[in-house]
Order: sequence, then structure tokens, then C-alpha cells
Amino acid sequence: MKTPNYLFETSWEVCNMVGGIYTVLSTKADEVKQILGDNYITIGPDIVKEAHETLYFIEDNTLFPEWREKVASQGLKVRIGRWKLDSRPLAILIDYTTLYPQKNEILSHLWEQYRLDSIRGQWDYIDPVLFGYAAGQVIESFIKWNIESDENIVAHFHEWMTGSGVLYLKENCPQIATAFTTHATYLGRAISGNGLALYNDLATFEPNAMANRFNITSQQSMEYNAAQNADAFTTVSEVTAEECKQFLHREADVITINGINESYVVDEKLAAEKRNASREKILNVLETLSGTKVSDEAFLVVNSGRYEFKNKGIDLFINALGKLNREGNLKKDVVAVIAVPANISGVYKELEYRLEGKREVNGHTELPCTHHIFGFEHDAVLNLLRENGLQNNENDKVKVMFVPSYLNGNDGVFNINYNDFLYAFDLSVFPSYYEPWGYTPMESIAHGIPTVTTDLAGFGRYIQNEKFENKSVTILHREEGNGMVVVDEIVKTILDITSKDKKQIAEIRQNALSLVKEFYWNKLINNYLETYDVALDKVSGRDYLKQSKKYNEILRNFNYQKQDTPNWKRITVEPVYSENMQKLQELSQNLWWCWDTDATDLFSSIDPQAWKALEHNPIALMKNLSKAQIEALENDKAFVEKLNSTYARFKEYISVKPADNHTIAYFSMEYGLTKSLKIYSGGLGILAGDYLKQASDSNANMCAIGLLYRYGYFAQDLSVWGEQLSEYIPQNFSYLPMEVVRDENGEEVIINIAFPGRTVYAKAWRVPVGRISLYLLDTDIDQNSPEDRGITGKLYGGDSEMRIKQEMFLGIGGIRLMDKINIKPTIYHCNEGHAAFCGLERLSVYITRHNLDFDVAKELVRTSTLFTTHTPVPAGHDVFEEHLMRTYLSHYPGRMNISWDDFMNLGKIRHNDPYEKFSMSVLATNLSQEVNGVSKIHGRVSREMFQQMWPGYFAEENHIGYVTNGVHLPTWADASWQKLYKEVLGENYIDVQSDLNVWSKIENVADETIWNIKKELKHKLTEYLKVKVVEDMQRRQESPSLIINTIENFNENALIIGFARRFATYKRAHLLFNNIERLAELLNNPEKPVVFLFAGKAHPNDKAGQDLIKMIIETSRRKEFAGKVIFLNNYDMELGKILTSSVDIWMNTPTRPLEASGTSGEKAVMNGTLNLSVLDGWWAEGYREKAGWALQEERTYSDQRYQDELDAETIYNLIENEIVSLYFNRNEKGVPSQWVKYVKNNLMQIAPNYTMKRMLDDYFAQYYNKLIERTDFMRENRYQKAFEIAAWKKKVEANWDKIEVEAIKIPDSSLRSLTFGDVIIAEITLKTPGLDRGDVGVEIVFGGKDKNGNDKVMQVEQLQLVDAGEGWARYYINLPLNKAGIFDYTFRIYPTNDLLPHRQDFALVKWI
Repeated sequence: MKTPNYLFETSWEVCNMVGGIYTVLSTKADEVKQILGDNYITIGPDIVKEAHETLYFIEDNTLFPEWREKVASQGLKVRIGRWKLDSRPLAILIDYTTLYPQKNEILSHLWEQYRLDSIRGQWDYIDPVLFGYAAGQVIESFIKWNIESDENIVAHFHEWMTGSGVLYLKENCPQIATAFTTHATYLGRAISGNGLALYNDLATFEPNAMANRFNITSQQSMEYNAAQNADAFTTVSEVTAEECKQFLHREADVITINGINESYVVDEKLAAEKRNASREKILNVLETLSGTKVSDEAFLVVNSGRYEFKNKGIDLFINALGKLNREGNLKKDVVAVIAVPANISGVYKELEYRLEGKREVNGHTELPCTHHIFGFEHDAVLNLLRENGLQNNENDKVKVMFVPSYLNGNDGVFNINYNDFLYAFDLSVFPSYYEPWGYTPMESIAHGIPTVTTDLAGFGRYIQNEKFENKSVTILHREEGNGMVVVDEIVKTILDITSKDKKQIAEIRQNALSLVKEFYWNKLINNYLETYDVALDKVSGRDYLKQSKKYNEILRNFNYQKQDTPNWKRITVEPVYSENMQKLQELSQNLWWCWDTDATDLFSSIDPQAWKALEHNPIALMKNLSKAQIEALENDKAFVEKLNSTYARFKEYISVKPADNHTIAYFSMEYGLTKSLKIYSGGLGILAGDYLKQASDSNANMCAIGLLYRYGYFAQDLSVWGEQLSEYIPQNFSYLPMEVVRDENGEEVIINIAFPGRTVYAKAWRVPVGRISLYLLDTDIDQNSPEDRGITGKLYGGDSEMRIKQEMFLGIGGIRLMDKINIKPTIYHCNEGHAAFCGLERLSVYITRHNLDFDVAKELVRTSTLFTTHTPVPAGHDVFEEHLMRTYLSHYPGRMNISWDDFMNLGKIRHNDPYEKFSMSVLATNLSQEVNGVSKIHGRVSREMFQQMWPGYFAEENHIGYVTNGVHLPTWADASWQKLYKEVLGENYIDVQSDLNVWSKIENVADETIWNIKKELKHKLTEYLKVKVVEDMQRRQESPSLIINTIENFNENALIIGFARRFATYKRAHLLFNNIERLAELLNNPEKPVVFLFAGKAHPNDKAGQDLIKMIIETSRRKEFAGKVIFLNNYDMELGKILTSSVDIWMNTPTRPLEASGTSGEKAVMNGTLNLSVLDGWWAEGYREKAGWALQEERTYSDQRYQDELDAETIYNLIENEIVSLYFNRNEKGVPSQWVKYVKNNLMQIAPNYTMKRMLDDYFAQYYNKLIERTDFMRENRYQKAFEIAAWKKKVEANWDKIEVEAIKIPDSSLRSLTFGDVIIAEITLKTPGLDRGDVGVEIVFGGKDKNGNDKVMQVEQLQLVDAGEGWARYYINLPLNKAGIFDYTFRIYPTNDLLPHRQDFALVKWI
């Protein structure tokens, strides 16, 4: 007999306990290890999430280090270690998700090569196919690298789920012998599970037709192909061999019956100890559940295994218990335990409280189970127990206990493993119909326990056929339709055994222990060795294919030559500060300084040149001070005096604590706080930074979550041809105002997230933003691989896979961080959809820790979440393909106890649409009670964009609102304006900055004062530009003559118009260049010169945006535009503030209605800079006559080219005919008084409405306050209201389709027209079975068309509920008519409940 030198054994259940196959492999492994040693290698899927180690795997990074690197370079992710069994066999766990992007190619190839039919295969088929395929690749790679060519190698694959490995090796490594074992045919299980007569009609079943009937053609095709192409084919019993012959068209080469380890059998003394300990635990729990005392001599009977209610005969067991309880003449109390794992979350609370002494043990619990079962009202075991009256009433002779948990020693109730648990029982009962082998009865006899099985179980059939001496295994006859006979036989068996004396029982137990010896692996392993002999015999004809493919490492000598170069060493010198300088150090560590003008001036006065060179970074500035400079500052009385006064204000400011204990957690992908902290790219980040600053100023109870990017967003440079160059410059974290977050023991706080095949870690940092803490997660730490360290490398860098990783850390990681540092928010605010995964993590926490059902958890998550969308077009929302979701989040549906499809539907508008990608914005909307846009128009656009989520409602009816963005006044108003505001508006103007009445005082400011401020700021701009423009042009290698010409042609006295923002095509930076001759004429008027300043970055992947920059650069080189059209490199916060405060006009020309808000114009407003903009975003609300200029909101042309042409001409006309004249019309003092009037109007009428304080106040008034109130309400009494509303929704949903119209009375408009004064009278009677009075509302909806022909709602009126009874309700309306016209109307039925926050919270609709 040929024995393999190497054996690779692959199964979905290697290191992964799912069912009986795990037991088969894990018990057999010890025997194989004795034969082959470490030449026996097991292979399983790496699918266990949220733990660095699986329960059954020990990773060992010292194993095969060279091959580990090689296989990684091949794109295969594996973990290598040992299976946590006594013999510690080698194990390789494969992350097969790396094959997701190739799945279509793989499946197509398998079709072409083997006619493997995958067309109907869903992900429950695709995952196993990819795992098996990856296993084949790993085996191939391992052999090529580690094994000599002349070795006998067998690859053994178990079940259809690994069958693709057989196919891969046959094609790619035919020199490897393959074996394939079917433990239970997929088709056979489907046929029996659907109640068909599998065994009686076996010969009549045509496999392809039956597979098609049950929609399992792909699984059947895989199992068939694996059986046909394996060198050796086995199955575990004669029963299953008959199925294989019919369904797979192959007879088994060997019957590899299942065995058991000799170690299962312990000596009599230890067995007695285990039995007593286990019985004591079980009886104690049962007494606690039932509230009654149970005799110590009670008879304990168990049914365990897989939860297949019919196939495993669980239904017959329960019916037998019921009959026994009703009719049995029992001499003993019977305790029946059903131990089959179900969908659970933690210990059953009522039992837990009783066991802990928190609740009195009085009578039986509501449910006879030990753990909380999701959807328990639909659980088959609990329902059948109830039907049989098995509820543990005091007089019941049969007490029952349902244990729906894996007994792994950590179940929370018994905390012992299944083997020890089993010792307690006197009998086990397994009346299976479909049981290819039956491991559980075999385990029973190994424990000396008599058992009941059937002749349809492989185990039972084998004992029958072998004619063993048998007193301990009762084999019942099972066939289709004899269920009642089996029930009677079970009753008879229990009565018989309970009537036996101790001596008879001892003889039965001894027989069980003798019988089990026939099933020891040291005896049955020969069946497997015979299988491998068959396989190797087949492969012997392919010996010519073997060739040496082992790689040999070539070592080369390296010649070291001494070189006379410096050998640098490093020392660290820390400055020593006096008490005063320590105050300065403390100020530098809190970003409060960046919006306090005194603090900013304090730092800049130390060394203005260094301050500029170090990008306004006070920490870097202080670390670069020499000892002499520090001493000079300490001796500068004026400086110390200013330092002390500024520090005193800071300490007073920071000492004030929020009055409200409700914390708001704010999530954002980016934060623009100061130039030196590069974790922002544009408007979204600047807004988030401003929001935190204002939250600090307003003393809001808020914390923030973000990511710490090593490289931030790119720095922009331009080539000589005007092409954008992206440079990523690493940040020095030691120079940033942040500290490592530590726990109460002083240890660094590290959070982790399970990624495919590994755990990824992130360090937490805290950035003080005034009174607010911003927490940033950083994966660039030693615990991670180089690939994972880069997750927080670049903001918006990389592909979709990088984006999903980043967003997992933002959302999931953010929740885990707050949990770890004990922050317990009331409200969660997602600033854009990037953080939407936080909702998934919160759902998971509620379900796994609080034992809540998904529906209840969803109510609690929704009621405490606000989602702000900033995106005006569907294409702008982050979406992920399903394969990425499966790669990184496949474990979440299981944690939330929902199906994969239901999980994916959380991010889809069209449920179950396989072509729709998973949208983060849809997820955020589904998990948020409130949703808002960021301007009035954007609110409308968002309602239209998301309307399909609630198809029963028109866009204008849904709940999405808006809060128009604002800007942080102290950050963006120049110091000269803030000085004026303080003088004119009052010392406390910051506290009342949103009050229009306060700002009316600007009217009294002299025109000359305002004009002088603008002039001085323009002068500073000019000086700044003289330096920056030269630097920019030299960097991109422009000619000296062009540089000189540009500087000389720049006119400080010109009307300067600024256009600076992200360069996306919809921003229409090209608009001004539509008529180049007209533009040249406008800019070159010697009496009224105009200058355009441009700045902005295009996303590295946005070629069209980059082309716009290039076009502007090329235009600026032309003689007529030199010094008049200028593009400024590397737009950032500093440049943004300089431009918005110093130019005369701020221009914005987006394509309507694609500007969500556009806050740069608001920053301009705070500095008396006038806006010229399309009426879109914030300007549609902010525009006031004689305070700026506007292009109309409505489009004139549908063709964008013509609209661009019209808008360009409009801009030219406005500038030429109004703006230029107004600006250059000066009075005798040289002041353009009419222009200044515009500036005053701008400040008085616009500025107060667009401060960040107004915006924050709006969020509290419109959203936070009501969310806090509702969240508190829903959390009361352990989420009582959440349970109530979830239960009500379930009830309504279950009965919704049963609603019918019984009668309807409405006006007949064909008889006559109605006139003013007439009324519409309508009466509708509905059949509402299963629903209560008030569960349903009816309304009349009048519709019409808008000017674009779209449907819109004209009027909605409610019908009154006038009468109701059981299963019916009547509604009535008497509606006066006050408007003439032709109207369409209909009636809408909708669910109604006072607990609903709005209609879209439960958007079921029926139309009449």
C-alpha cells in the first residue's frame, strides 16, 4: 500500500468549528499526525473576525518564513501556525478574499475547463469556490517552494465547498494525487429538507432537474465535478454512497466511516466525577428556570447536534416528550435537554437575573431556554415545546431545557465543554431522517451513555450491518411517514430504561464503552490510507509530469569597502523653560491660539520669518528657539506682560465646563483647523474645523473623531507646462499640537479592527481644540505591516479598497475608541457619509453586548444619529462593490443577526439589486433619524436625490431638511476687522455675532475707516504676491522676463477679483475665458484696471480639473494677461484667508445646482469682500441687493455650452457696466462711497446670518435638542419604547399586505363640475386584520405638474378616523374647495403611531 510522504487536508472546518465535520477532522488529525508528523498539513479559511487568534488556531510566524514571503508576493494572504489540538498539526489559514476581484474570470475559466455551472451561484457558493481555488494555489506554491519532486503527495478535499481545489490541481499540478470526500450530498440534504421521500424515491430523482428545482445547480455542479475529477472518491457511509451513485454518478472508492479518539473514553472514577459535576450544574440551572425542585435521581435525556428541525428528528423528540408528559407512567422525573446551537446573543436575561440573585425564583421563566434567541417568537423548538405543553409547570413530570449555545466552556451558563456536559445524561435520542453518519450517538457511547438512532443514519446502519453485540444503541426504523411510530418508540425506550435497575444500567453503559472501541481512529484510519493508496496509484501513471521546482536560494558575496564618509550619530536636546515660557509652551499645545488674535500675534512676534517658514506652527517655532532667544524673551517685559494676559484669558476660557451632560460625537474624514495640521483638503474639512472651534466657543459638550494622516493632502506644484504635480510631504507628529491618548494605567490606547487574514491596529491621539477634544486614529505604527501602516497615510489617497479601509477606521474605529476611553455620547453626527460605518458598529454593540434584536437596536441607533450630506450629485457619494464589502465586512451580518442581503440593503436604494453598489450615504440615511443638506437649495436637491428611498412620498414631502453652512468669524475675519467689530459692536460681539441688530451699528462707521481697512489689506496682499508669485513662477521654471513682466503689470489699485476653490469642472473656472477678446479688453482698461487671482487644487485623479489649471497658466503667460491673470500655487488655509480678506470681489460660478453651500464666499463676507456669484448654495439665501451681485438661479438653456456662454457674457456685463464703475467712482477723499455702502450692507445684512455660531445654534434648535430628547426617551427603562416601536412595526409590517378596501364613497366628477363653496366628501372603509385602531391613517393627495412636467404635491389633507372595530376602520373627510382648476387626486394609506418621528421612519404606503 502506498502511503503519502505529504498530505494536505483541506476543509472549511479546519480550525473553524461549524458542525460534525470539524469533529471528524479534529479527532482524526491526531492519528494522522502520528503517521506523517509535520508532513501532515491542514488548510482552512481565515474567516474568524475581531480576534487576533481564532479559538482553534495558534499562529507561528517562525514557520516557513521564506515561503511566507513568496506566497505573499503571489498575492495570496495566509496565516501559518498550528491547529489547537493535542497533536498540534500544522495549519494554514487562507484569506481567499484576495480573489474577489478575479471571481468572474475564475468562474468563467472553470466553466470552460470543466463545464462547472456557476451561473446561478450566489455568494454562499462563490465564497467556498474561491476558498477551494485559493487552497489549490497555496498547495501548488508550497510544493514548488518546499518539497522535492519525487515525493508522494496527496491533497485531500472535504465537501463540495473545497471542490474547486480538486479542479485547480488537476489542471495546474496533475502530479499531485487528489482525494475528495462527500460527507453529505448537497442535493440529498435539500431533497430531505423539503419533505420529499429521499430514500423511497431515490432512483427517480434526476439530479440536474432536482438541483434546478431547488435553485442549487451551482452547488450540485461543483460537487459532481469534484467527485468526477478526483483521483479517489470517498464518502462516510453506505447510506450516503447510495446518494452519491445517483446524484454524482460515481461510486465511492472507499467508505471512510467516521471514528473517534480513544482519548474520549476516560477511566471510571474520572467519568463519575465529571458526571456528578455536570448533573449538578444542569439540575441547578433547570431548577432556576422552572422554579421547582427536581429530584437528584431524575432521568436526564438529551438531543444535540445541528439545528435541522426535521432532518435531525428534533420535532419527533419533542413530540415524544410531550406524549411522555401527558400519558407516560413515569417512575422518575425526566429532565430533557435540547442542545442545538441557534442564533443567540448572550444569556437569557430572566435566567441570568435569577442565577445572580437579582430576581426571585418564583415559578417558571417565560421561555424554557438558557440563552436569548433572536426571533424567539418564530423559533421552531420553542413553539413546538409550547404546543406540547412543555413549559416546566410545577406538576409536569417532564421538565425541559433548551440550550441554544455552543458548549465551548464559555457559554455564560454552564461554562463547560460539550464532552463534559454530556456525562450528565442517562440517555441520548437522535431520531434522524437525514443523517449521513451521526457523530452525536457515537460520542454518547464513548461516554458510556445508551443512545437512540435510526436505520437511516450511517452510524445506525453500520451497527446493524456489522452485527455487533449491542445493548446500548437502540436503532429505530425510519421511513417517510412513520413519524408517529417513531414517537411511540422513543416513549417506549425512555419508559423501558427508566424502569431498569442500577445493575442493568451499568451493563448497558459497559456495553456502550465496549462498542465504541470498534470506532477508534487507530483502527479506522486504514480506510483513509486505502483512499490515499487509490489516489497515488492513479497518479503513478503521471510520473512523467514530476519535475524539480524547488527554489534554491543563491547567496552572493558582498564586498565591503571602507569609505571616508561621515558616520552620523544622533542626540536629542530638549529646551528648558522658565515658568513664563512654560505658559507659552502650554498655549502652543492647544489650537485655541489659532483663532485668538493676541495669541497668534504673540507667537509671530517671537520670530516673524521663522513663523512664516514654519507654516505658523508654534510648537515647531519653540523647538527651534536657541537658548539665547529663550532668555531674551524671558527678559522682554512687554512680551512677558502680553504672554501673562493672554495665558490668563486662555486659562479662564478653558476652565469653563459644559452645563449639559449630553455629549455629541462628531465624525468627519477631515478637519481644517490650522495650516500646520495637514488633515484637510478643502471645504468639508474647513467646515469641520470651524465647527469644532465654534463648539468650543459656545461651550458645547462635544468630542470629535477623525484620522491622523501622515502625509495629509497633497502639496501642489506646477510644471513649466502648467501640469499639476502632487507632492506628499510627511508630517512630523512631534511638531503637532497633540498628545498620545493613554488609559488609566498610563498605557497607550490602541484599537484594532479585523481585516482579512490579520488584525490592524491604530494608535489614538488627542488634539485640544479649545475646550473640545479631537481624537485622531493613526495606523502608522509598528504593530502593522507596511501595507496597513499606509491606511492613514494620505487623505483621499488610493483606490476604493483604500477608501473602505479608511472609512472603517473612521466609523468602526471611532466607536471602539470612544468605548475604550469611556466616552458615552448621546448623539452621533456624521459629517458626510464617510463615517457611516459607525452605525454598523453601534448596531453590533447593542446586539452582542445588550442582547437586543436587530430591529430594536436599529431604533436606538437611528434615534440618536444625524447625517449631514454635503454632496449635490449621486456620483459624489462613496460607493463600494459587493466584493469589497465581503472582503472587509463579511462578519457583520452574523454579528447583527441578519442575512447578507439584508445587510447589503442597508446601503442600497433598490433592495436586492445585484448591480447597485453599496452607498455610504444610503447607509447613513438608513441609520439616521435626521438628515440634512447644507443650504436651502441643497436640502431640496438632497430630497430629490434620496426620494427613491421612500417611493410612497414625493421629494418635497420627505424629512430631509437643511442647515446652511457658516464660517468661524474669529478664524476668518482679519485682525483689523475684528478690532473694528470689537470697537463698534462691543467687547462681547463674539457672543452676539448672529444678531442682526448688533451688526446694524456698522452703518455709523465712517466710510473712510472701512475703505482704509480694505486698502491696507490690499497693500498687504500686494506685498505677499510680490514674493509668492515670483517663488511660484521660479519653481515652475518660467522665464525671468515673464516673471518681471508679471510683477510690473500687477496693479495694487486695480479691482481685484478672487476665484479660489477646488478645481472641479462644475466650479466652471473656465467661464471667464469663454470670450478671450472681451476678457482682454476688460482687464486692460488703463483707467479702470481689473486683476483676476486664481488658486485651487484639482484631485490627482481629476484630469479635467487639472486641464483647467493648465489652461489658466497658459493664458496668464500671454502678453495681454501678464500680471492680470495670476494663478497662485498650493491653495491652503493661509492663502484662503489672505485672499478672502484682501480682494475686492469674490467670484463663484458653479453649474446650477451643484454647489452644496460654498463657504469661501462667507469668509469673504466677514472681511467686507463683496460676492459675485450664481444664486446657488449659500448665496441663493445670502444675496441682498446692493450688497453683492448675482447670476440668476434658474437655467436658461438645457445645453450647458450655451448656459456657460450666457453666464460669461452676464459676468462681463456686470463687471463692465456696474462693478467697475461703482468701484472707481471716488469722492473728494478718494473713497468710493457707493462701494463702501455695498460693503456696509454686506456686513450688516449678510455677515450675521452666515457665522458658524448661527450654524451651530441651528443644529441645536433643529436637530440636536430633539434627538437628545428622543434618545433619552427611548433609552428609559432599558429601552422600553424602542422595544414597543419595534414590535409595533413588526406587527404592522406583517399585516400590511392584508389591508383591503371594503368600501369607498367619493364624488362622481362625471355628473357635474364642482364649484367654489362645494366640498369633497369621501368615506373609506378598510379591512385591517391584525391591526389596532389608530395603526393606519388615510389622506387625500392632490397632485399636479411643475413647469418642467414633473409630478408634485399640491395639497394633502387627512381623513378622520370616525369608527373602527376588530379588523376594520372607517375614515371620512369633508373638504371645501377654494381653488379652481383640474386636479388629480388619490388616497394614500400609511401607518401611524405617535412614537414615529416622521413618516419616512416607517414609510409603508398603499394607494387607493
